[in-house]
Amino acid sequence: MSFHGLLAAVAALTLTAFLPAQAADPVYTGTFSDLAVQGHDPVAYFTKGAPVAGDGAFETEYMGAIWRLESAGNRDLFVADPAAYAPQYGGYCAWAIAQGKLAKGDARFWTIHDGRLYLNYDQKVQDQWLVAIPGFIEQANANWPGILD
Repeated sequence: MSFHGLLAAVAALTLTAFLPAQAADPVYTGTFSDLAVQGHDPVAYFTKGAPVAGDGAFETEYMGAIWRLESAGNRDLFVADPAAYAPQYGGYCAWAIAQGKLAKGDARFWTIHDGRLYLNYDQKVQDQWLVAIPGFIEQANANWPGILD
C-alpha cells in the first residue's frame, strides 16, 4: 500500500469512529438474513400452538423484513393484520427489552400472552420471563421502541 493509500485508510477509520452508532432494525432478522422469526410462520403460533417453518412460496414484507408463512391462508391472515401476528418488540427477546437491553429472540422460545406473541432468547431466559410476564411486559413497553436508538 502506498503512503497516500495508508493515509486515506487511517483518515477513513478516524472519521468512522466519530459517527453515531447505527440504530437497530425494528424487526430482529439476524446478521445475514432479512427473515423475521428465523423464517418461522408467526400465524402458526396462534393457529397450531407451535413454531412452524414458513415456506418461501408464501412470503410477504412488513417493517423492512421478510416474513415466511406456511400457507397462502396464513399469508393472507398476516397481510390483513400483521400487528396481530408479528411478535412484540420486533421479535427481539421480550425479557431483555424489559431489562433495557437488546437480544435476539429465538423462535423456539415463545409465549402468547393476552393475544400477543413474545419471543425469548433461550430456555433459561424464558423460565425467568414466565415468572412475571405482566410486569416484564410493562417494563418492556416503557423501553420500546426507544431502546432501538
